[in-house]
Amino acid sequence: MTVEQNVLQQHSQKHQQTLLNQLREITGTTDVQLLQQALQVSNGDLAEAVAFLTEKNAKVPQQDETAYYQTSQVASDRYISVGSQADTNVIDLTGDDKDDLQRAIALSLEESSRAFRETGITDEEQAISRVLEASIAENKASLKRTHTEVWSDSPNPHDRKRIDTCPVGLKNVGNTCWFSAVIQSLFNLLEFQRLVLNYSPPARVHDLPRNQKEHRNLPFMQELRNLFSLMVGSKRKYVDPSRAVEILKDAFKSSESQQQDVSEFTHKLLDWLEDAFQMKAEEDREGEKPKNPMVELFYGRFLAVGVLEGKKFENTEMFGQYPLQVNGFKDLHECLEAAMIEGEIESLHSAENSARSGQEHWFTELPPVLTFELSRFEFNQALGRPEKIHNKLEFPSMLYMDRYMDRNREVTRIKREEIRRLKEHLTLLQQRLERYLSYGSGPKRFPLADVLQYAMEFASSKPVCTSPVEDIDSSAPPGGTTGQQLSLPSTAEQDPLPPLESSGSASAPTTAAQQQRVPIHKPFTQSRLPPDLPMHPAPRHITDEELRVLEGCLHRWRSEVENDTRDLQGSINRIHRTIELMYSDKTMMQVPYRLHAVLVHEGQANAGHYWAYIYDPHQRCWMKYNDISVTKSSWEELVRDSFGGYRNASAYCLMYINDKKPFLIEEEFDKETGQILSGMDKLPPDLKQYVREDNELFEKEVQEWDALQVRKAQQEKLALAAAAAAAAASAASSISTSSSSPQPMSIDSSPPDNTVAQQEPEYMEQPSPTNDSKHLQEDTERAISRAAAEQEERSPEALLTAAMMTPNMQGVIMAIGKSSGVYEKNGPETAFFKAIKLEYARLLRFAQEDTPPENDYRLQHIIVYFIQNQAPKKILERTLLTQFADRNLAFDERCKSIMNVARAKLDLIKPEEVNMDEYEMWHQAYRNFRDTTIFMMTGLDLFQKTNYMEALMYLIYSYQYNKELLSKGQYRGHDEELLGHYRRQCLLKLNEQAAAMFESGEEPEVSTGLGVMNELVVPCIPLLLIHDTERDLLAVEDMRNRWCSYLGQEMEPNLQEKLTDFLPKLLDCSTEIKSFHDPPKLPTYSTLELSERFSRVMAAVGRAPTDGR
Repeated sequence: MTVEQNVLQQHSQKHQQTLLNQLREITGTTDVQLLQQALQVSNGDLAEAVAFLTEKNAKVPQQDETAYYQTSQVASDRYISVGSQADTNVIDLTGDDKDDLQRAIALSLEESSRAFRETGITDEEQAISRVLEASIAENKASLKRTHTEVWSDSPNPHDRKRIDTCPVGLKNVGNTCWFSAVIQSLFNLLEFQRLVLNYSPPARVHDLPRNQKEHRNLPFMQELRNLFSLMVGSKRKYVDPSRAVEILKDAFKSSESQQQDVSEFTHKLLDWLEDAFQMKAEEDREGEKPKNPMVELFYGRFLAVGVLEGKKFENTEMFGQYPLQVNGFKDLHECLEAAMIEGEIESLHSAENSARSGQEHWFTELPPVLTFELSRFEFNQALGRPEKIHNKLEFPSMLYMDRYMDRNREVTRIKREEIRRLKEHLTLLQQRLERYLSYGSGPKRFPLADVLQYAMEFASSKPVCTSPVEDIDSSAPPGGTTGQQLSLPSTAEQDPLPPLESSGSASAPTTAAQQQRVPIHKPFTQSRLPPDLPMHPAPRHITDEELRVLEGCLHRWRSEVENDTRDLQGSINRIHRTIELMYSDKTMMQVPYRLHAVLVHEGQANAGHYWAYIYDPHQRCWMKYNDISVTKSSWEELVRDSFGGYRNASAYCLMYINDKKPFLIEEEFDKETGQILSGMDKLPPDLKQYVREDNELFEKEVQEWDALQVRKAQQEKLALAAAAAAAAASAASSISTSSSSPQPMSIDSSPPDNTVAQQEPEYMEQPSPTNDSKHLQEDTERAISRAAAEQEERSPEALLTAAMMTPNMQGVIMAIGKSSGVYEKNGPETAFFKAIKLEYARLLRFAQEDTPPENDYRLQHIIVYFIQNQAPKKILERTLLTQFADRNLAFDERCKSIMNVARAKLDLIKPEEVNMDEYEMWHQAYRNFRDTTIFMMTGLDLFQKTNYMEALMYLIYSYQYNKELLSKGQYRGHDEELLGHYRRQCLLKLNEQAAAMFESGEEPEVSTGLGVMNELVVPCIPLLLIHDTERDLLAVEDMRNRWCSYLGQEMEPNLQEKLTDFLPKLLDCSTEIKSFHDPPKLPTYSTLELSERFSRVMAAVGRAPTDGR
């Protein structure tokens, strides 16, 4: 039987072997029979099998090495067992041997010290992490999301519309981020994408599938094809993978809430794909040996070369995803080196046959897509549950696999032996260097060069007095207190010192100065003591000759020590460099693998979130695929999130591709035209039709939404028009009945202007520098107030007065007042042109002024908003005409005449001259700006009053709406940094309040605090994560760290249960926007009220301190 036939026969046993390997890694059990028994008892359920082995662990004795290596014999039935190492440091503590106990203690201390040096994580931090994992595991049921917590789509389809050719995201349909991460990584392998899209089921299965596999795999393949086709050609920003996910979940036999392990899911996925393509391959190649494209793409072979009890053996085995241990290693090459060598392998290379056992793995054939599983979970025997390993592990963007290939076996062995010898030498040099850097025999140790320097300083110091207490006795007490006497024992008691008034007063400023300025002593750069330092210890008696000899010796010894330290450090650096360059020659750089995708997990063993970083070779950048969000990223961000050791995020799976096989990521070309196939052109006919139908449904949804918005806008417009007409009719009625001869306004006339043209001028292009006179504005306000006072008996006119006091109306009235001379001389039409020109010039000046935040002219004048945002000239003209045509101007003859001219001008505007849809769009934009301002102002006001719960929603919505405004122009919204700061601060304040309630331990307080977190804070966290700004990320880390700190504290069981229920929600790192409270209702403000209140709030905010976070 050939190796290929043997491999194909092993495929039916792969799943069982995979489970055996996972059980072996998790529990540390090496007895194959016991592992198989656990799988039989649990019916293949991994969790139950682990529980069974945990209970059996106390009863099963430790196995010897021969049993461990049974799986390596020629009659191999295992699928893959790599990365496991025999633990040579295990010490039996069951006996009475005290030497074993001492060695166990020493080994434990050594392991703890080594782990801290390599990872920077202390035992205490690891313990806290274990408690976190344990507490989360206790209540798996608490991880279930209720129906109302599922991420919901935005009702506006424009928010879900794909932008150009941006990659399509995948919706998280309930703890399915693991699915999204793996599928996106595979989809971006264009060769894999082509295989799936062009797959067609075998012809015979169209009638009736033969077995259960066909019943399951073929529907899944069709759903995967549909999903891939939508990811290629959909017009949606993200698509729903529910159908494919449901088929997978049924196979996992798991509840909807359980988060699947990435490696387990990928194993299952590749198994199904392999089976589906195998059916097709057998049909297409009748009578020939079928080739399975999935096997050729993802599976490789390695040679197991070993010795078992002195007998050599060789085995060829197949592998898919290659598991690697993370614990105890600093980079990927160290993991691989450890995985390729198991047991004691000295006998493999020696001529003598010994009783030792061991094996090496050598790759004979690497797959085009090489996937490494990083085992970041281990089973804690004491707690009886898995826990996550957060150690840092580095990996390169380009990985050369030459050193692990069978054809380079002899060269690699020579290099490994050389590296081993260099590392032994390195260890000796580091031990010697450590003696120089940590000198001494006591618990505290110092660098030897510093010790010699301190000795030299001591020897060269001159004593101030013969006794170390004399200077204290002859000086004032601390603080320079006057009028006190110091008494000394013996003779001092009989002859007391006089009061130290003069010395005390003199020493007081000196003492204060010393307290303010503490000199820094630098032993290597400062040979003499600063004069203002307190007295140092000094030798009592030393001659100049003794001092000269001692200083010469200390100087020489210190120079020798520094030279020795330098030489040791140089040798260590050279050895490190030699080891790094050991495999850098060209002969060992012939098998390059480039990093294609990194699957990241953030969280703990039983709760967390997955996302993927995938390299885009066409844009030459990294992309971050986080469920529905697809954004550009960088290698620096990938390193921060993937290497581990920094926070709870770390790489869980690495996907490398053969850099010499570009077909893996190359686009397909049209055979006739030679053009690159993109979009819908990639799809076969049946999938083109499927995507077209889905796109038509989405376009219909967009059209229905747009039509609905148009109807709403028309209804609002009609309602506003009706309300305005009713108000105008009421005001006109009250004016006509109030007085038969209204009093004219006493506005000073401006000098006659004979330069005003009789035809309509281009007033929008000719701003005037004329300043508004202060007395004119005061006369205007007095005239309006007098008119209101005269009609006080008829109170409806108070409404008219309020309307005329708006900033817009004040400006129009002042402009009309300034043009009174022109009105008297040339009539109302010329006065109208003069007035409108003056008003526009005034507003243009406001728009060009650099004003403080509290004085925002945009809130007072819509024209200022339009000018700053470069609205079309026709929009500006019509808006200004509308202000001059206001019915409220009909309170005197002159204003009424100019109002009539403005109305006539409005009537003359033809429909084609001003686009009313565009006109309405600009006015709607201004209304959105006002609403955003009210949200912002209300939120900031509530924040200043420490009403954080009410302030949050206003700040959240103001930030979101403001961001939408700013995306269309710099002057369409407010300061984004200011809003971001107070949004962040509000969340931090609420988190602080909720944490304080939880710390109280009182049931009502605890429930209230957790309610605040679940209902307000947690739903807002994705809003801080989605834009990935440093300050927002730090704020999220602060909030999470506050709650995680409770895990190391003792608390009541009910509090522990509540914390366990809450933490997974807080640690969920998805950036999908969760639907929360509707926007709060906005109060109604007049223009004047809004401007004044906004000014007060912004002035208060300007005085408020900020913490920079």
